[in-house]
Amino acid sequence: MKCKWCDQEGAFETLDKGYWELPDGTRAVEINELPSIQCVYCGMCYQTDELVGDVEEQLMLIDTSKLSATFTYKELMNQERLLKKNYFDIDRYPL
Repeated sequence: MKCKWCDQEGAFETLDKGYWELPDGTRAVEINELPSIQCVYCGMCYQTDELVGDVEEQLMLIDTSKLSATFTYKELMNQERLLKKNYFDIDRYPL
């Protein structure tokens, strides 16, 4: 796999942690076991644009007051949604 940062072959899929600010701006949370890409050459560990979009969408559609300060990616994605989709994200869901 090619690294998006240094453009070298040798990146691989892994699990890492990431930090997100909740959509209402009240606090930040730590997400563990987050699917990520790690590069053996430059050392960068990052998430794909698609995964970032999925996390942000899920945070918009759930009751974030029920979240602890730290949780796993699977726990986040298994949270019950209040809406089926984010109707305000016109880039992902054009009219």
